[in-house]
Amino acid sequence: MAVLELRHLRYLLAVAEHGNFTRAAEELHISQPTLSQQVKQLERTVGVQLLDRTGRTVRLTDAGTVYADRARRALRELASAERAVHDVQDLSRGHLRLGVTPTFTAYLIGPLTAELHARHPGVTLALTELTQDRIEAALLADELDLGIAFAGQHLPGVTATALFTETLALVTGHPGADPDRPSPVPVHSLEDRHLALLSGDFATRSHIDGYFAQHRTTPRIAVEANSVQALTEIVRRTPLATVLPDAITHDHPHLTPVPVDPALPTRTVTLLRRADAYRSAAALAFTRLVHDLVRERGYAPAP
Repeated sequence: MAVLELRHLRYLLAVAEHGNFTRAAEELHISQPTLSQQVKQLERTVGVQLLDRTGRTVRLTDAGTVYADRARRALRELASAERAVHDVQDLSRGHLRLGVTPTFTAYLIGPLTAELHARHPGVTLALTELTQDRIEAALLADELDLGIAFAGQHLPGVTATALFTETLALVTGHPGADPDRPSPVPVHSLEDRHLALLSGDFATRSHIDGYFAQHRTTPRIAVEANSVQALTEIVRRTPLATVLPDAITHDHPHLTPVPVDPALPTRTVTLLRRADAYRSAAALAFTRLVHDLVRERGYAPAP
């Protein structure tokens, strides 16, 4: 009987992903006949057909679907075990995979990265900007170690720890007479304001739209952008205002947060991880670091 090896699992998953032996072989840097032979060897070993080769696209059979699902889990667990073996507790080296939702790159990720490098220069960071649902899926697939997003309904297996409360504010680049204590702006007065807002693919935009709908206000939206950096530059250089987390103004002296009456919505920022994941020294150190930084910067406590 042929011996099952890890490469057999990787070969099967590559063919299943591409639906084609030729493209899978190119990705794996082996010949197509060799790949076909190895997959047939796997099928003989397990005693069942795993791939349906009769159509134009190669597909997993029902048995193959079940087997491939277990194979993905096994490879993820093996990768996790390898990271655990190589984990360095003194943090002289290490690696952290972090996913964040987009608005955090405008005010939180810079200070966090600077602090991580200052405390643990041997730890490398792989930062990915994703929507929250994709962050949670990546955590469950062991493609991320930690995520920063918001409280809410989470996928089973994802654990959330509250960090702080994020408050949205009207943000302008033209402060009033007393920029340190701006007077609240009545929400209905925004009917006459031209705004630059995040586009609809941002979760923040749905909170903004919900707030305006709740208060029966329809501001004039002059610009929509899918970049927070673009919005801050637009507001800085034009009379337009925007709605963003007020914490963004902490590191941008040319921007001023203006309270709105009634107050704009708040959200609880959370640190996400997979509940049963191995917690590396780098992940534990980053968890401590983010809690310390939240306190130092005076962000509003989570409820």
